[in-house]
Amino acid sequence: MSMQTSWRSEQNHVQDWINLICAVLLFISPWALGFSGEALAARTAWISAVVIGIFSIAALVQFAEWEEWLTLLLGLWLIVAPWVVGFSTVAYAFPVFVALGVIIALASISELWVVHHPEGFAS
Repeated sequence: MSMQTSWRSEQNHVQDWINLICAVLLFISPWALGFSGEALAARTAWISAVVIGIFSIAALVQFAEWEEWLTLLLGLWLIVAPWVVGFSTVAYAFPVFVALGVIIALASISELWVVHHPEGFAS
């Protein structure tokens, strides 16, 4: 009887690395794109990036499905944050939040899909 290893462990947590890279990009975006003077947008970027980064690192260290669900919610949060927090008119912040939110949400959905459908990735 052989033990089947999961696709997730074989692929080195690609989705978690994507989320971590997105968190870093989000964190530096206020300075890189010049909206650090916009307090609401910059603070939202920094706080969200730190939280996403923490959960991405935690998922790299020890996978837990709830972390992926939370990261999915954080990705969705990034998509709606410009309207909810009130900085949808900040030209450079708006597309960064939406684009990185979509990438983070899709990466989390992808990882959740793999966890629940490992047979499609078995060799």
